[in-house]
Amino acid sequence: MENLGMAEAAKRVKAAGYDGMEISAGQDKRNEAVQITHDHGLELILMAFGGGSNFSEHKKKYQDDLLDIARYKPLFINAHTGHDYFTFEQNVELIQIAIAVEKQTGVRILHETHRGRFSYSAPAIQSYLLKVPELRLTADYSHWVNVAESYLSDQMENVNRAITVSDHIHCRVGHPEGPQVNDPRAPEWKDALESHAKWWDAIRDRFQKANAPTLTVTCEFGPAGYLPTIPFTQQPVASQWDINVFMKDYLKKRWAV
Repeated sequence: MENLGMAEAAKRVKAAGYDGMEISAGQDKRNEAVQITHDHGLELILMAFGGGSNFSEHKKKYQDDLLDIARYKPLFINAHTGHDYFTFEQNVELIQIAIAVEKQTGVRILHETHRGRFSYSAPAIQSYLLKVPELRLTADYSHWVNVAESYLSDQMENVNRAITVSDHIHCRVGHPEGPQVNDPRAPEWKDALESHAKWWDAIRDRFQKANAPTLTVTCEFGPAGYLPTIPFTQQPVASQWDINVFMKDYLKKRWAV
């Protein structure tokens, strides 16, 4: 978050009216994340990752990471699971590890739809949904838009199936040539924003019809790198903070909450 320390970020997040934080914290920072969010009255979602291209090493790190994070009892774990170049069987093994950890610890584990992971595209994930009925997702469909180079209108059956198992939303807006528009407030991105918002609406509608517990949403427009920059100066073309506050307010107004 624009290079803020965790404590300053939490203070700013609370003041802006958010209910929690989703944090990628290494093993040495997790105690701090728990303490700071608790001190500021914020819910905490923690992220988990595997590591490396060697499957055996990746699997061990992934399992160890999940087990360690679960000790801190976050609201849930958002996992970046597997690789697009791992075999189907290898990625399924990782998903099954997450399911086992969830059963062992009682901490929910969701798997983010993300480029480079097993879940990198709407068609690619279908075989996993069929193989592992317990699979639950974090919906970051901006990655799918980028991978497909479209707003997915020609593969809505795949998207709709994913919507039925998506329990958390990353409200980033992608476009056919990138995972993040430069500023969703700009009129040229009106259609992109609406395309994503309709998918988020469908997830919310599913929760409401099921009288399900609170739906969580992370405003996840990223910093420079995700956020385009001006050549030579590398200055971001917009404020990451302002965009994410806009997304929070946009969804609250859209959903009348």
